[in-house]
Amino acid sequence: MLRIFIVFVIVFFGTGGMAQPINILVSNANKPEEPTICIDPKDPMRVVAAANINNLYLSKDGGVSWSYQKATSTLGVWGDPTIVSDQEGNFYYFHLSNPANGSWIDRIVCQKSTDGGETWSDGVGIGKNGTKAQDKQWAVVDDDGNIYLTWTQFDKYGSRNPMDSTIIRFSKSTDKGETWSTPLRLSEKAGNCIDSSLTTEGAVPTIGPNGEVYVSWAGPAGLTFDKSLDGGTTWLPNDIMIDSLKAGWNYQVPGINRCNGLPVTTCDRSGGVHNGTIYVNWSDQRNGLDNTDIWLAKSVDGGQNWSPPIRVNDDTSKRHQFLTWMTVDQSTGYLYFVFYDRRRTQGIETEVFGALSKDGGETFQNFIISESPFVPNDSEFFGDYTNISAVNGKVMPIWARLDNKKLSIWTADLFSTLGQSEPVNEVEGVVAFPNPASGWTNVRFKVKNEELVSYRILSSDGKELLNYPADTFVKGSHEIRIPLDVFDAPGRYICELHIGSKIINKKIIVRD
Repeated sequence: MLRIFIVFVIVFFGTGGMAQPINILVSNANKPEEPTICIDPKDPMRVVAAANINNLYLSKDGGVSWSYQKATSTLGVWGDPTIVSDQEGNFYYFHLSNPANGSWIDRIVCQKSTDGGETWSDGVGIGKNGTKAQDKQWAVVDDDGNIYLTWTQFDKYGSRNPMDSTIIRFSKSTDKGETWSTPLRLSEKAGNCIDSSLTTEGAVPTIGPNGEVYVSWAGPAGLTFDKSLDGGTTWLPNDIMIDSLKAGWNYQVPGINRCNGLPVTTCDRSGGVHNGTIYVNWSDQRNGLDNTDIWLAKSVDGGQNWSPPIRVNDDTSKRHQFLTWMTVDQSTGYLYFVFYDRRRTQGIETEVFGALSKDGGETFQNFIISESPFVPNDSEFFGDYTNISAVNGKVMPIWARLDNKKLSIWTADLFSTLGQSEPVNEVEGVVAFPNPASGWTNVRFKVKNEELVSYRILSSDGKELLNYPADTFVKGSHEIRIPLDVFDAPGRYICELHIGSKIINKKIIVRD
């Protein structure tokens, strides 16, 4: 018989204002750039990061201090780092290859850590296709631990031969990165191999609330979208255009060695009012060569139709904002962005800004992240991207600085900066955390006025497992603590919460 014990805790949250976040130096050794960061969903105090070309970093105190190790693999380590994690706390480090017995970047490499980023496997190769170059990969992990990987294949990197082309490829692993499926071609239209706006690049996959796999990229067909509804086995017969991207994804920003506006794709799986909304974030110069902007398009119907581009940066300066990244905190549905910004500076002085949207990408609150500007130098390669990770209200961007030709990478914990001492969804006011979970989870909700509140726990097939009768709750935030070890079996459950006339469903995943 299912038994459950409930503890109610009343918590009140202040609105708070934006405060200058404390910038934390991750490293200034070995010319780090193109950083990636991932918060452990099982233990948010553990954070793993990486940077070009073979730099790995680990924090065990929530990002306050960092240790370093050099990444090694018999397949070679040649940059474009990507760090993702599964719900069990395993980390996966993807990068380009440079094998002693092979060709330069002839495959994507996946290395795995089962001890929280302390040690890493030697790695497995993915996508080798003769001597063709496999480049610009990104990955995502679903709730069941399946890993989905997309990247660009160059027939010959840098070739101007019109017979050489680029395509987007896809592979997946259903055994936690040990083996990978035969790669599929996703892009309907091929690009050139020059590594410019007519090259097909920027594929960043994401997962939908029902296991859908979504991805977008940029190239000669503009900003393009594809999806799979069967775990990556089949894809759309025709790609969908999000935006014509007439200005192109490759552009120039003074002081930056090279710059791009390649897209980032993510999806809201929070169970809130924007659940299922797909977001694509990029930058371009449609408003002028001296006015790079950050953009967002979104789809609420599974990618069939897309909104017009929505500008994320809220300045009126006609200055440059560039190299953006975006994520969704799946505990709240909030959107977080990080990008470089020159709205407050002169010349090529550059700052780091963030943006927050609590209403599904309709409006954006911009805020400063960097403590001071820096002056880049276009004689140094600066990298092609920033990154940001958000888990249960803990938000950590990562970025590069270039001071006096000296590269360094930095992070900040935006947990308190954004006026969120706890993860709260102000739209629906419902958060389950940790989620997935074992042992226990909390379901937190907000009551705007005195309301009658009741809830039910349902199995995935709709069977009622628990029915808590209505009770009166005062204005404020309230918390239900649910011990999960009393559930009959691991799996997916629904907390159906009734707050006044509203009914809100929140998915809870119970692990072993």
